[in-house]
Amino acid sequence: MPEIRTLDIALPPDRSENEEALRGAVAYELGCDPARIRELRILRRSLDARQRRVVARLRLEAGLDTSLPPAPCWEADFPPFRPDADPVLIVGCGPAGLFAALRCLELGRRPLVLERGKDVASRRFDLAPILRQGRVPPDSNYCFGEGGAGTFSDGKLYTRCRKRGSVERVYRILVSHGAPERILTDAHPHIGSNLLPGIVRSLRKTIIGAGGEVRFGTRVVGLRIRQGRIRGVETARGDAVPSGTVILATGHSARDIYRLLEQTGIAIEPKPFAIGVRIEHPQNLLDRTLYHLPPDASRPDCLPASGYRLATRVGRRGVHSFCVCPGGFIVPAATGNDEVVVNGMSLSRRDSAFINGGMVVTVEPEDTGPGGALRGVSFQQGIEALARRAGGGRQRAPGQRLPDFLAGRHSGDLPATSYRPGVVPARLDLLLPDWIAAALRRALPRFGRKLPGFLDREALLVGFETRTSAPVRIPRDPSTLQHPGVEGLYPCGEGAGHAGGIASAALDGIRCAEAACGIRASA
Repeated sequence: MPEIRTLDIALPPDRSENEEALRGAVAYELGCDPARIRELRILRRSLDARQRRVVARLRLEAGLDTSLPPAPCWEADFPPFRPDADPVLIVGCGPAGLFAALRCLELGRRPLVLERGKDVASRRFDLAPILRQGRVPPDSNYCFGEGGAGTFSDGKLYTRCRKRGSVERVYRILVSHGAPERILTDAHPHIGSNLLPGIVRSLRKTIIGAGGEVRFGTRVVGLRIRQGRIRGVETARGDAVPSGTVILATGHSARDIYRLLEQTGIAIEPKPFAIGVRIEHPQNLLDRTLYHLPPDASRPDCLPASGYRLATRVGRRGVHSFCVCPGGFIVPAATGNDEVVVNGMSLSRRDSAFINGGMVVTVEPEDTGPGGALRGVSFQQGIEALARRAGGGRQRAPGQRLPDFLAGRHSGDLPATSYRPGVVPARLDLLLPDWIAAALRRALPRFGRKLPGFLDREALLVGFETRTSAPVRIPRDPSTLQHPGVEGLYPCGEGAGHAGGIASAALDGIRCAEAACGIRASA
């Protein structure tokens, strides 16, 4: 009898993508003749390295004596809209802004996206002076420009956010615009900074092809508000762009927008964030630990570059890994020349000789001293300025061997690093606030007990990881998603403090677009 079965199987990694091996394993598990299996589809794929025998765990759908129904996919279906209708003005062309624009088009509203930076192709050329000369173009860098901060910093899509909407729908939209189909099945999907620019460009073409508009080099410097309602924005060019509906999706590094809101009298509030260091290891060092390999062995070709997730509590504070980049690079993520900020990225193949990850400590609003809603921003800036001075300029970063950090001593020399502007020896344990350094000193040995080799002398700490999330939240009504003090203004995404990462920001952009188009938000 024809039927469709769903089942879980485990296979050695080198057999998990072999069609014949999959069919044999499924037939064995179901106790059926392999000839009955007409079609197989992988629904979920993960790697389990908790035991000495590493296995690939797969969830599959099998059609026995029948074909499987077509897999769901996203197709552009945009109804016509009135050309003279008031546009939905979207400030920011990161994932929140792009997905808000797509959703507006699906709901019959015309989006107008304003982006301070350049298009993704031009933006790529502006990364060269940062890496080679240590000169940061203020509106086109690793944080600002088409696609937002995620475009050139890895493209990890994993999110635990499931209440805001269908993350699978976000993934299918990305696949329809050029992302690899494996993001639909991987437990921890990743695109890579080499593929993301093309995907972002394709999303923009869809928006423009459906009647939307995207303006680059358009930095917002003013908000027009009358009688408690948004009426439009003013740009650095001196233009006024009218609209009664504004989605503010500017990202966590647009500090000028926070200042503008405060100066305009629009309520903002401090929120928790995290600060710490980037820690970099030789990839093969952690591969041997995480995959239980002999001391001199190399990672088999069938296994991807290994990663880790670590977390603990030190007193009332959390200490955790952040944005771990297997086979990746440390990159300069500053938005000004008076600061040094580091982040991580990987290409799709994850084939660098290094693995790096943030190692950060939670920072509560009360930790940043007295002051207003922007005291967290000032706290970040102070640490970034210290890093710049310790590095000596040109985006060089201060660095310290991990054992030296724990022992409280200067590193006479530093191991090799992927950070292209360069790293100079410095006492990170003295540059960081005492309580952050103390929390790291207590947490790192715990992580070393979980991962032998983690505390190796070749482990390098690079300062500082300060832009983990926004230190400010722009409040909004939970039902309308509008700012409680400004009708028609929709704070959105990571910069507004309502998301964290590409996927959750995209989901928040969709929700804000629906609210702006009259669909009441779910709690």
